[in-house]
Amino acid sequence: MKIRPVILCGGSGTRLWPDQKHHQPKQFIDFGNWTLFGKTLDRIKNSIFDYPIISTNKKYIRDIKNHLKVKGFNKYKIILEPAKRNTASAMLSSVLIKEISENQPLIFLTSDHLIEKINLFNKSLKKYKKYLTDKNIFIFGIKPSNPSSEFGYFLSKKIKNKNKVTKFIEKPNEKKARKIIKKNAYWNSGMFFLTKKSIIYNFRKYQKVNFRHCSNSVKKSKLKNNIYNLNKNDFLKCTSVSFDYAILEKSKDINAIKLNIPWSDLGSWKEICKLYDKLKHKYKKKRNIFFRPWGKYINLYNGKNFLIKELYVNPKGVLSLQKHFHRSEHWVVTQGTPKVTLNKKKFILKPRETIFIPVNSIHRIENPYKKTVKIIEAQLGSILKETDIVRYQDIYGRVK
Repeated sequence: MKIRPVILCGGSGTRLWPDQKHHQPKQFIDFGNWTLFGKTLDRIKNSIFDYPIISTNKKYIRDIKNHLKVKGFNKYKIILEPAKRNTASAMLSSVLIKEISENQPLIFLTSDHLIEKINLFNKSLKKYKKYLTDKNIFIFGIKPSNPSSEFGYFLSKKIKNKNKVTKFIEKPNEKKARKIIKKNAYWNSGMFFLTKKSIIYNFRKYQKVNFRHCSNSVKKSKLKNNIYNLNKNDFLKCTSVSFDYAILEKSKDINAIKLNIPWSDLGSWKEICKLYDKLKHKYKKKRNIFFRPWGKYINLYNGKNFLIKELYVNPKGVLSLQKHFHRSEHWVVTQGTPKVTLNKKKFILKPRETIFIPVNSIHRIENPYKKTVKIIEAQLGSILKETDIVRYQDIYGRVK
């Protein structure tokens, strides 16, 4: 039996946008003729997968249908939530529809993850499919590339042919993350592999009330044009709770599929800047290089309400002491050790370190050393022009 992909696509993406008026759902952001949701659909274009089920809300129907059309998906089902009730209700309501048989293997995917080496991912599905039961759950773990405090972790123990999860650690600080990584902790990716029978069993055991309300909501739903409109009255009775808290932390039969592959949820501008640094050869164009007395900058990608740049600050180069009225900035140092002024504070940043420059903050970059400083900069705002600079001091005489 083929594996049914269930894609959770209801996130609003507000974490990335300090100005909530202009926020975009992360899964639909155009990063340069590609989106994370589009990449997710590309991943399920494989003979091991059945047609997708997509859980979302009314706000995103047009974007989802456009993506499905562009990617060539004629067969699909959309589960339309009348309100946000977190991942537990979203996952359960998505699989109670009649199109999914009880024994069908399910892979739950988030719509906003970037995954590379898909062949290894699919290979792991084929390997562990035979171990699925009516009660167990497999979670995908990613080998950490750094001690991040942005992700949850888990510890596991090898028992026969499976990695039994022994403990979950919810977003530890960097110090604790370093310690648990030494104990072979993996990131909890938020992707799950199980059968329909298993999800029903676990919800009936650990979430009886939510199971009842979700079931009623699906039974009373209306199907039109491949879209299930869940019954609002019943769905609103569901408790807003994550799948991790509702099921994973209670179930005794959780196993891990460990992967050592490039993975990111692009949940911060730091991660997005790192991605553009990695792929900058695809975005660099001669016409987008601009020279300044202190060095140069390259416009890598101009998106909707964001602009990604790479700055090169020459040895002894000093940018003007300045501020912006319409944009904030995220900087990620990729080379050198710049001296940064932010209002009344001064910092020396090292490679891989990052700093956030809020709107109206007075700031400056200096390079007092012999090595060229390189910084990937993400500018956020409704106006992203060079004219939005107020200079207070400038060693090159540009203060008016």
